[in-house]
Amino acid sequence: MTQPLPPRIEPATQPLGMLASLRAARSNVLRIIPAIAYTQPIVTGTTGHARWHMVQGPEGMKRLFLDNVENYPKSEVMLRMLRPAVGDSLFTSEGAQWRWQRRAIAPVFAARNVEALAPMMTATAERACERLAGAGSAEMVAEMLSATFDVICDVALSGREHFDAETYGEAITRYFLTVGRASLLDFLEVPHWVPRPAELFGRGAVKTMHTMVARAIEARRREATCGADDLLDHMLAARDPESGRTMSPRDLLHNMQFFIVAGHETTALSLAWALYLLAHDQPAQDRAREEAKDVLQGGPCGHEELDRMPGITAILDETMRLYPPVGMLARNVREADTLYDREIRSRETIFVNTWSLHRHHDYWERPDHFDPTRFGPDQQRDRYLHLPFGAGPRVCVGANFAMMQAGIILATLLSRYRFAPKGPRPEPIMHMTVRPDPGVTLEITPH
Repeated sequence: MTQPLPPRIEPATQPLGMLASLRAARSNVLRIIPAIAYTQPIVTGTTGHARWHMVQGPEGMKRLFLDNVENYPKSEVMLRMLRPAVGDSLFTSEGAQWRWQRRAIAPVFAARNVEALAPMMTATAERACERLAGAGSAEMVAEMLSATFDVICDVALSGREHFDAETYGEAITRYFLTVGRASLLDFLEVPHWVPRPAELFGRGAVKTMHTMVARAIEARRREATCGADDLLDHMLAARDPESGRTMSPRDLLHNMQFFIVAGHETTALSLAWALYLLAHDQPAQDRAREEAKDVLQGGPCGHEELDRMPGITAILDETMRLYPPVGMLARNVREADTLYDREIRSRETIFVNTWSLHRHHDYWERPDHFDPTRFGPDQQRDRYLHLPFGAGPRVCVGANFAMMQAGIILATLLSRYRFAPKGPRPEPIMHMTVRPDPGVTLEITPH
């Protein structure tokens, strides 16, 4: 019996007008992707008077991420959505401001530092298993958000004492549904400094998040001699090796806010999608479980054990191919360029379409099917075909952290429980991140 295709979005077959594009973007960004984007490396169109290009080919991605990266800064629409929460942090800054922060922060995520955090990830994976004991069934997005929030609080702030996970999580969701949505004023090209109504509704969410993070930073400053070896400790000590510059209180607040939001939200969603896919593919789940049980032998999972489970990593890679944490980014064009056969003009918009790149009919066999063997150790592919963490100089600085966190949690869960379908079939919906709506409810059986 063939497995049903994982949830996907039926692409638009007719061009969308401005109002239809706005409605689609506000309800689900993935709905603005035309069918042709799954068969062509670049698609060009106009919305109102604005000309845009949607890029979903590896050669174009290399041009955008590496060869001419300075020509394609993040779009003002994206920055408007992100800056209220994360300011001019590593993710949103450009030029010299980005370069010094990257130099200062990169050592924090060096392999030896991330490996030193693995015991905290192991402990949170164990707690996640304990929460599921006797549950019978559970909604896995909420469960995985709780698990990854545990990890972030432990590795970033040495505990949850300054955080109410539920309040903070509600603030993130409220932010994504207000400030994090496209506005009609964006489509009308009204200058970004003109306030959008959603920004007013999202201010409370921003204040909630910032207050919690600021309180944690201030508490750590008062306990400067506590000897905690966590992310905040490393960030407080981070220094640009070229200029000697350190982070101001504002830099710290915005970068910690970004790492807390991105570090638990995106990983939790990938884990929930992975468990959904495995619940609907019992043979793949059985293979992964046997690998995890064979390596772990009933014990905990750390980074050394994870290194011996390539099948777990392959499941995560394939999950993020089908459901990349961020399915699309927007870039501005500084100066004229050429992508494929297209003349790209200054001030146009580029959509970096990872969603379609990962499901493109020219680059992937059976692109809509779940098949972790694509990422086996003997498989080779173009570096710019699989981009869940981006690429080039701005590749996600926390990619190895995210993969270790997700791998340890997934291997631990599979070694203790069997997951089977129970709830409604979710739809992938993207505002900032690609979420399953209305969630992932699964039946859970100990074994």
